Amino acid sequence: MMKFYFNGSPNPSKVALFLEEAGLPYTPMPVDTRKGEQFKPEFLKINPNAKVPVLEDDGVVVRDSNAILLYLGEKTGKFMPANTPANRAELLSWLMFVATGVGPFSGQAVHFRHFAPEQVPYAKNRYHYEAMRHFAVLDAHLAKHKYMVGETYTIVDMCVWGWARMIPFILGDDAWAKLPNVKRLHDEVMARPAAARAIALKDKFPFKTEMDAEARAHNFKHLATNAA
Repeated sequence: MMKFYFNGSPNPSKVALFLEEAGLPYTPMPVDTRKGEQFKPEFLKINPNAKVPVLEDDGVVVRDSNAILLYLGEKTGKFMPANTPANRAELLSWLMFVATGVGPFSGQAVHFRHFAPEQVPYAKNRYHYEAMRHFAVLDAHLAKHKYMVGETYTIVDMCVWGWARMIPFILGDDAWAKLPNVKRLHDEVMARPAAARAIALKDKFPFKTEMDAEARAHNFKHLATNAA
């Protein structure tokens, strides 16, 4: 049976959604990053980058949420667009767009908005702008298309949903008004029973919720490095 190493953050949530949508049997393996479990030797053996999610599938280890989505989509044939060169190009392009743009800029926007130990206006404005710009690209595409690739719900929509459901936390409560088409896709995915199960997965385990001194020490190691 597959092992799924996860927490409740956006990237693992995408994979949880696929697993639940596809009805694949898996063993959830919680990794509490606020307790530093991502740095345990046994986890570093499967991901030296100390990040979730990771999927173990009968000896095959896949890291990075978008890589896992593509792996599962290709393995099962589920939630993939019609197999044409144009669809394949769109699939890969949008997966990489989220992986290299939406995710990193959203993560930095969250950090400087909520967790930075000091206010850095330039960084806060820079990452807010870039996160919004990337979501706006998605919104413009979804203004002309029901889904991200082709005419059906695919792994790319799951990929977008993983970050879109965090938009108020990333960009503020007023951001949805500027992204009506992303909101439409978000709401459609949220209404799916599999999405509710994916979100609820984390609640089955006692993840640490406080961003206290212990959690900061594990998640913001650069602070300790700079202090040394």
